[in-house]
Amino acid sequence: MNDANLEPKVYFGQFGTYQITDRDRWEVRIYRTGLLVAALCFAVGTGIVFWQDKIPGAIEAVTPLYIVFCLALGVSLLTIHIYMAALHRLLQAFWLVGFASAIDLILQSEQPFALAVYDYPNSLWGIGFTFAALTGIFFKEAFCFDRFETKFLTPLIPILLLGHLTGWLPEDAKPVLLGTWAVLFFIFAARKIPQSIPSDIGDKSVFEHLRQIRKNPASET
Repeated sequence: MNDANLEPKVYFGQFGTYQITDRDRWEVRIYRTGLLVAALCFAVGTGIVFWQDKIPGAIEAVTPLYIVFCLALGVSLLTIHIYMAALHRLLQAFWLVGFASAIDLILQSEQPFALAVYDYPNSLWGIGFTFAALTGIFFKEAFCFDRFETKFLTPLIPILLLGHLTGWLPEDAKPVLLGTWAVLFFIFAARKIPQSIPSDIGDKSVFEHLRQIRKNPASET
């Protein structure tokens, strides 16, 4: 077996050496796959919203697409590598609140999910937490990898959602921002697939150092 092209087994981090395991690689692959599935669902759902008049009844398809989007995003949030454990848990909590709110809206509303969100902006007080978690991922990716699309997505999402929630965003601007979001989200997710796996894992010695501090705070110097 030729090992010449395999990644080095030993890496040198800030707090010592570490190894990247098969589990680490699978977590990264699952994280990226979750993002790609979420991006595809979001793009298709956005397309349906734009062309709903030409496809009778298609707007109802947004509901299952949104559920799959949420589940895929939840999987990514389980497998993402973030140094700050508190931030990681916060993003997961945001996702949970948002997903639960979406399920409640789906069960309670007589309208299709997409129309209910559009007609009742106050629903964003609940389901908006899911998008806050997504924005957290974009912020992390922008900070770590300087991706141009995440730099746009990080402010774009709260501008669109808060603009719809408060009513100050012009109606003509909403489809433009939504379409931009869908396109940039898909570009981001697609560009993650060929990215080097170790880059998404980060410095494992930092994770271990922080884990030791949590176990024994007195050891921090």
